[in-house]
Amino acid sequence: MCAIEIQPVVTTERLVLRRPRVADAERIANLANDFDVARMLTSMPHPYGPEDARGYLEKLDDLDPETGRKFVVEHPALGVIGQMGFKADDQGRPELGYWLGKPYWGAGLATEAVRAALVWASKDWGKRYVLARHFSDNPASGEVLSKAGFLYTGEVTLTRSAARGEAAPARTMVWLA
Repeated sequence: MCAIEIQPVVTTERLVLRRPRVADAERIANLANDFDVARMLTSMPHPYGPEDARGYLEKLDDLDPETGRKFVVEHPALGVIGQMGFKADDQGRPELGYWLGKPYWGAGLATEAVRAALVWASKDWGKRYVLARHFSDNPASGEVLSKAGFLYTGEVTLTRSAARGEAAPARTMVWLA
């Protein structure tokens, strides 16, 4: 008999972090098909359509729950407003990534979601160390991560952005439980 992996649902005062579903593809594509969003991410191409979102969502079944988890960030009144997830970096360390659709920037929603994800990662997933990176030309992401308890390591690396079609400097941060 094999164990059934239960995907967590994390709730905050204003948000729900839950497993993405194929039914979310259209909404994800609508929000992600914005160059200002996509250029701040490493692997998201631009343009980004529903077929891209469906392809991404279909691959989630192959994700090892020990090294990665993916969530949509959902607002009860607004629906899906972005995504968040953990993956293993090239050294096997958990790395956090997130994005919100542009209409939801500046309202504290990203900080709320990141904080909740870190509580879950520590208490339920058993992680004591999480990395995050943000492109140097995205200081708002650095502020979100700092408010959630991340600290800069001093490491800056050239990191490829699929939407930009080139590498850009990215600042590394670390969070310790």
